[in-house]
This record gives sequence, C-alpha cells and structure tokens, in this order.
Amino acid sequence: MKMRRLGSVQQKVPCVFLTEVKEEQSRKREWQPFQVVATENVNPVALESNIACALATEKLDGTCCYVTTYKGQPYLWARLDRKPNKQAEKRFKKYQHAHKSCKGFTWNVPEDFKTVPETWIPAHRVKYHNSHPVPDEHGHIPGWVPVEKDNKQYCWHASVVDHDAAVALVLRPSAEEEDMLEIVTVQLAELMEQTLELIGTNVNGNPYGLGSKKQPVHALVSHGSVRIRKPPAVDFQQLRAWFQESPEGQVEGIVWHCGDGTLLKVHRHHLGLSWPDGETFLGTRPVLVQVDGTVDEYISSKDLFTSFLVLNGRYFSRLQDIQFDAQIQSD
Repeated sequence: MKMRRLGSVQQKVPCVFLTEVKEEQSRKREWQPFQVVATENVNPVALESNIACALATEKLDGTCCYVTTYKGQPYLWARLDRKPNKQAEKRFKKYQHAHKSCKGFTWNVPEDFKTVPETWIPAHRVKYHNSHPVPDEHGHIPGWVPVEKDNKQYCWHASVVDHDAAVALVLRPSAEEEDMLEIVTVQLAELMEQTLELIGTNVNGNPYGLGSKKQPVHALVSHGSVRIRKPPAVDFQQLRAWFQESPEGQVEGIVWHCGDGTLLKVHRHHLGLSWPDGETFLGTRPVLVQVDGTVDEYISSKDLFTSFLVLNGRYFSRLQDIQFDAQIQSD
C-alpha cells in the first residue's frame, strides 16, 4: 500500500491541546524563565481537523532539514531561522512580558534582523508585508540554507548526503517487517519537497544513543515515516499515562498528520514530563543496514557512506548498537 503524502514541517507545529505559560524554568530551554504547558482542553484546530482520524507519528529529536532544488538539482537544505539582533530581541521580550502576548508588536525587518547567507530562502507559508517576510509569534522567520560541503557549521548534515551521487542516508521502518528499521540510500529526487529530521551522535545531545565521538552515526528520517502503532486517544490523562507506562511511549512526542494537511503535536514537556528519560523506543528497535553499491559511487562522500557500505546486510538488535567495526567482531 502506498503511503499517502504527509505534511511537511515548514512552520512551528501547534500543540494538540490549548497551552498556557507558567512562570517557572523551562524544561526544554535552560535560558527560558517560563514554561509552556498543555491544559486539558483540546485545541479547537484539532477538533476541526478531525484529530480522531489522524495518523499518529513519532516526534523525532534532531534538527529539521528540507529537500528542494538548488543549482538545478535536488539538494539537502538545513533549517536556519532569521532571528532578531540583540536590541530588537530585548524590545520584543519587554513588550511580550508587559502584554503577555506578542500581538501588536511592530518589527522593522531590514533593521531588526541579523543577516543571513544570500542562498537563504524563507519557509513555505511565511507571510510578507511590504515585500519583507513577517516574523512568527516567536520573533523568528523560519527558513533554509543549502548544505554545501565546505560549510563546517553543517558538517553533520553533509555527512548524510552525497550531492554528486544524488543520494541520502535514510533511516526508515522496513516495508517487510513492522518492528524493523532499515538504513538505506535513497535518491534525493524521491525526497523532493519533503522535510526530514537529522538525528545522530552530534545532534541535540544524541538522545537515541547513536554512534560515538570516534565513530559518529547520523541519518535522515522523513517526517511522518515512523508511525505509532497503538496511539492513545487525544486525552491529556491518557497521553500522560502512555508516555510514562508504555514502552512505545519512550519518544519525545507525537505529531498527528490530519487528513486536511493540518499538523498538531504534543511534547513530553507539555505534559510536565522529562525528555530524554532513559532508553528511547527508537534506539532499542532492531535495524538492518541495506546500503549497497560500490565505494567508487560514493568517492566524494565522507566516511559515513563507505562505513555503512561495509556493513551492508548486517542486522543489529538495537539501533543504538550500530558500530562500524562490528563486521570484524562478527566474522
């Protein structure tokens, strides 16, 4: 059965519950002196979009990427939000604190925002005013920059893509076996206009326990591809219990893909729960490496493609057990 095309993550995804701000230290961001928590009231947007029939998928803890055209070919892009300079941010925070909202705040985009590379493009659905992109409620303008080999800032993004061979390293559920994951090379043309999550050793503190400093492991995961098989009902108490008690609940959160294209999410932090909290469900799932081809094909790649190539056909009982000297130990 062909999977229906799921919504791409171009903007901040709203919470499935209505939220409120509490004056306490954020669990998610050390520098943030307030916490955004869910109430028990379901977001009306969720009800309008028939959340009960939505596809529940795992919210992955990495960094967002996008595949679209650059220099006439499919290309991997990294997330880069345009952010305000210090003076403008101070003004914004002061207004936000005084009004408990950012509504009514006026930006001067050319003067208030830091410069971005010339190759930067705004994300889909960013609004414009007087030909300038309008910041979202967080004071950011979501956007993307192409992942070019010589940019050290995006070296881990670059490790999972070979633009010369036009392929990417992708982690996905196996089509043959529901429990099994697989690491494969996928043509960038097949990923066009999709958003994906880059996860691995050097991304967001590596909650999935992938690789090591000596042997980093990274991969791309298409948004919406890791389905939750027995999702709980969209009910505050049931969801909280599921995150705490179900092995499948050892995830950062859930993203629901509604039939009308609407995306909604819940994060463990919304429910007052910590993350990560011990081993993750994704990290403990079995995985098969299916990266075939020849070393010559990936000659322009970093070590990651060739390392996985050597492991082609290998099975690991847990994703977090992947190591590139495993072929020596198991021979």
